[in-house]
Amino acid sequence: MLDEMKMELSLHPDVKFVYTDARGNSSRQVAQVRQILQKGVDLLIISPNEAQPLNIVVKETLAKGIPVVVIDRKTSSNDFTAYVGADNYQIGKMAGNYFISKNKGQINALEITGSPASSPAIERAKGFADALTAAKRIRKLYKLNGNWTQNSADRALSRHKDMLKSVDAIFAHNDVMAASARRTLEVMNLNRPIFILGVDGLPGAGGGLEMIANKMIQASVLYPTGGKEAVQTAFRILNRERFEKVSILRSLVIDSTNVQLMQMQWERINSQQKDIERQQYLLEEQRAIYKSQATVLNIVIIMLVLVVVTGGLAFYFLMENRKINRSLEAKNDHILQQRNELIEMSARAEMATEAKLNFFTNISHEFRTPLTLMLGPIEDLIHTAKLNNDQLGFLKLAHKNIFILMKLVNQLLDYRKIEYDNQTIHASPNNIIDLINEVIGNFRHIAHKRNIDLRLFSQEKECTVWFDINMLDKVFFNLISNAFKFVGDGGHIFIHLHVYNNTVQIDVEDNGIGMTSDQATHIFEHFYQADNGLSKGSGLGLALTREIIQLHHGSITVKSIKWQSTVFTIKLPLGEKHLKEDEKFEQVIDPKGISEQASQYFAELETTTSTGTPTDNFKEPREHSILIIEDNNDLLHLLSSKLGEHYEIYTAMNGRSGVNEAFENVPDLIISDVVLPELSGRELTERLKSDIRTSHIPIILLTAQISLEHQIAGMKAMADAYMTKPFNFPFLLETITNLLRNRHILKEHYTSEIKTNDRLPVSKTLDKKFINDFAGYIEQNLSNEHLNVEDISKAIGVSRIQLYRKVKALLGYNITDYIMNRRLKKAQYLLTNEDHTISMITYMVGFSTPNYFSTVFKAKYGCTPTEYKKQQRT
Repeated sequence: MLDEMKMELSLHPDVKFVYTDARGNSSRQVAQVRQILQKGVDLLIISPNEAQPLNIVVKETLAKGIPVVVIDRKTSSNDFTAYVGADNYQIGKMAGNYFISKNKGQINALEITGSPASSPAIERAKGFADALTAAKRIRKLYKLNGNWTQNSADRALSRHKDMLKSVDAIFAHNDVMAASARRTLEVMNLNRPIFILGVDGLPGAGGGLEMIANKMIQASVLYPTGGKEAVQTAFRILNRERFEKVSILRSLVIDSTNVQLMQMQWERINSQQKDIERQQYLLEEQRAIYKSQATVLNIVIIMLVLVVVTGGLAFYFLMENRKINRSLEAKNDHILQQRNELIEMSARAEMATEAKLNFFTNISHEFRTPLTLMLGPIEDLIHTAKLNNDQLGFLKLAHKNIFILMKLVNQLLDYRKIEYDNQTIHASPNNIIDLINEVIGNFRHIAHKRNIDLRLFSQEKECTVWFDINMLDKVFFNLISNAFKFVGDGGHIFIHLHVYNNTVQIDVEDNGIGMTSDQATHIFEHFYQADNGLSKGSGLGLALTREIIQLHHGSITVKSIKWQSTVFTIKLPLGEKHLKEDEKFEQVIDPKGISEQASQYFAELETTTSTGTPTDNFKEPREHSILIIEDNNDLLHLLSSKLGEHYEIYTAMNGRSGVNEAFENVPDLIISDVVLPELSGRELTERLKSDIRTSHIPIILLTAQISLEHQIAGMKAMADAYMTKPFNFPFLLETITNLLRNRHILKEHYTSEIKTNDRLPVSKTLDKKFINDFAGYIEQNLSNEHLNVEDISKAIGVSRIQLYRKVKALLGYNITDYIMNRRLKKAQYLLTNEDHTISMITYMVGFSTPNYFSTVFKAKYGCTPTEYKKQQRT
């Protein structure tokens, strides 16, 4: 590849070519690219060592406006300007087809693959497998990882010599590994011929062409390096000419029938290149002579001019230099002063940080004492006191939340010790399968209660790992309890354990709500909570989990698909070589200690037993109804129980169902949390307040966000009240009473006898518009005796049910009574101020007959219309 690039670049002598070699190290390749970018290039040609690690640096290059031509190997992303290379899948398939054509009958085959993480190895293996599958002549296919190099292939083949005895043919992903296979077979001195097929077909000493000619291997699939095509594509890009984004190079199989022809072609190309280089050398000599002569002439002219001006400029520059030196000295003094101030500020900041951390640790310790003092009396009351169902339920709720606080305090202290006190592990050799089974055993009753399939899958009966028993169990408690929080009833939580390459891998998989890729990227950051509306933790558990795994010299990663699944993968090294002497300690697994710790994690998973709200046995409907929207089941039950003594209660556990409940039941008041799944409390408030069906309903927002900015944001969302947690229940009850009283005053205002033009303005614009539209339509159609609810709902644009509820909530009347009152009021006005007959007034206000009008009028005012008219004139 490099030779082809140099050949093509020899036609462009004005181009500077910078070349680096990472020697198979992906991290070094990323660092080399960044160094090149700092020096400045116009275009980057890169052959990725592995598919994944180069994605980020390629994106960085493109972000700087530098085109990127990917050659030979692909990245796992489509972020590149152009790609030049062979189709590795087709090369693998071509090798497989040739492989089958040269081997008769059923055969045992061996495939020596390249690095498992590189795209050529993956694609060649897939193409080879597809060709073999189609042929259906492979009895057994063995695979070894040669990692592209001779040493790796030699080691892999040496470890599996017994396998080679039964192999009939070998396919190696490159000629180097194919040569290793031939050498190993010669050492084994097998008496039967074994067909060997490689990939590359490179010319030169030790290349694939020479191996085929010497019959070291039988054939090789030509892998076009694409160096020439990459340089040509690069110049098209730089010259803003049309180019192919993906250029796939053709290949062929080289064997004894065409190897001599290929060698002759290469020797001829090499000879032509040497001629070009020799001619370029001669041209460079002529250019150098010309430049030297031109330089001498220019120097003579310039010296004549400089002699004239140098004398005057020398004195001027001397004076300017002195000024600059004085200015630099002053700036240097200022910089030194700022540096000393920064050092002093840094020292003060470090002291302040240490003081904060000490206070943080001390206050966390102090929390444990009052929590312990609360826990004992509450447990005594639960087991010994004679309490009714409601009192027992409230005590169990307090008992549960004490354990939650204890877990948070312990996590904070553990994180402080690891992050800032440099705590080390006390590792001992124990069976990690026993530890996982002990942890799983503590979750069995919860899994059974929620019909969740919780199982450990392992082909190993025993797996000895050096770990700290008092720390690693917290990792599995955290991961499994998190899975329970986000898995629905009837779901599954599977733990898979398997051993490979001196490493034990543990996968904790669930089919819960999952995460987006962006959320998964930040999930291990301390105090981070995924913005999925299901914030069910402190954001510290997974950060602590990662710290504990890193102390064990392991790693933890996560893969998640939104609304499908999440898999946390833990990898721990086997043996003790990775541990320091002071990290080793003798410990055994204590099931009792694990069970005691489990109670802190169960607290968040257990649901407080519901004893029913007072409304369950209260058969008569309440005067007012309240919708409570809260995703915490315990708080929802507490509010429902307390408020159910006074109001009819509707409930919802997320924002979207809360909106649906509001539209369905049109309650008199809504209480909502701010942080809710699917739709936040502020979004819910804005939606309900902007909808004519629910705009009149008072809304109280509850939140743990106590800052003034959050309160202002809540009021901007048109909430009627904003209360922070923990809240005083009598204050909440009084707030509800006042809001409902104000709504009653508003009803009285709209249904009073005051004329429309003298009424006070309505506080809510949508409510005012609704009342004006409703009243205006009825006033315009009072003479229509067939006026009905269907006509009004069509005219205003709401359903009949919503119209009934809205009018009832705002005016306190049903629609029929309201229409009747307006007809009688207008009739009263006409009898007093207009000179119309009783019959005319009857039809003007929409009554079908004068007799019916007279009967209804008398029932309302105590006299007939005729008598009323006489009274007004006397």
